[in-house]
Amino acid sequence: MITIAVPREPSPETRVALVPEAVRALVRAGHRVLVEAGAGAAAHHPDAEYAAAGAEVLRGVDLAGVDVLTHVTPLPARVLGALRPGAVTVGLQAPVDDPERLAAANDNRVTVLAFERLPRTARAQAMDVLSSQALAAGYRAVLEAAIRLPRFFPLAMTAAGTVPPAKVVVLGVGVAGLQAIATARRLGAKVAANDIRPDSAEEARSVGATFIDVGVDAAEGAGGYARALGDSATERQRAALAPHIADADVLITTAAVPGRPAPRLATTAMVAAMRPGSVVVDLAAASGGNVEGSRPGEEVRVPSARGGGDVTVFGITSAASDLPADASRLYAKNVQNVIELLVRDGELAVPLDDDIVAGMALTHDGATSAAGAPGALPPAAAPPASPAEAGEPSSYAEGVR
Repeated sequence: MITIAVPREPSPETRVALVPEAVRALVRAGHRVLVEAGAGAAAHHPDAEYAAAGAEVLRGVDLAGVDVLTHVTPLPARVLGALRPGAVTVGLQAPVDDPERLAAANDNRVTVLAFERLPRTARAQAMDVLSSQALAAGYRAVLEAAIRLPRFFPLAMTAAGTVPPAKVVVLGVGVAGLQAIATARRLGAKVAANDIRPDSAEEARSVGATFIDVGVDAAEGAGGYARALGDSATERQRAALAPHIADADVLITTAAVPGRPAPRLATTAMVAAMRPGSVVVDLAAASGGNVEGSRPGEEVRVPSARGGGDVTVFGITSAASDLPADASRLYAKNVQNVIELLVRDGELAVPLDDDIVAGMALTHDGATSAAGAPGALPPAAAPPASPAEAGEPSSYAEGVR
């Protein structure tokens, strides 16, 4: 039996690392689950549900007695320092190279498993938090656009006249992009999409989008990421996209690679060419933005070059947290699947011979993995570099397999 803890996430995070459904499965497997009181409240899971699932709901959790600490937001150094040596944390860690957190984990010989480091393999898909949360983000991005757009999304044919459907352009045909396409189509919009990976055209068409061919050489790097374009190809790409963006009512950009600046897909001039009242939603605002001038968590007004008003650019930063019930449900299943890899013969283990555990291990037994410097895990445990770490940032990358 191992002891698993679920803390209450700091505000403004609304998600929770384990929901009652996942807790019930872990308790049935013979584990002890400690839940901090109020941990699931913002995700609409009251303490009573956790108690009914078999968890111990506590006002405070003694970290020294915890084997596995699950979390959504990165743990501060003081928490890592309070865990017992040999304990494991499972959650998001960005930025993965935070020196204070790495030092605290190593000083205390805590194993930090970072979802950002999960290998991009078929076997790892059931643990892929970046993809599961991108699903929520793509859906939310379209809703944010629809709320702000002063026009209908669907075609409306009435006695008073015909309202044409909104035109939506999605840049990036990853998990978030595909979900954005599907959601916009469900709302009745006409959707066009672009990505430079070889399979992206088929993927875009499979969910109802028209594919925009920008005429640059498609290239796919390791793990399904698109290779970065050179300056010349980037300019040609923007030039080819410009008329499609100018004709759109909504532009949604989804290209982000963990640990790397977001690729710049649209300039201010390209946004200004859109009709007044048009809306841009940039899902990569927090990592530099796919759209020039976008700001995390803010609305920026760009005067339309056509006159008569502005274009709204919204740098969304909390898309998954804005849908905490289902986002937490998906996240919790990912966490549960990782925990199952850490149990051997009923006891906690860190099986570095498992490619998933080795890939996620940011720190272990006082050493830092290759991605985090200053030290390195033993050779057998050193995970392969992600495409971003290997110098292959993606133009359109999140969560594509």
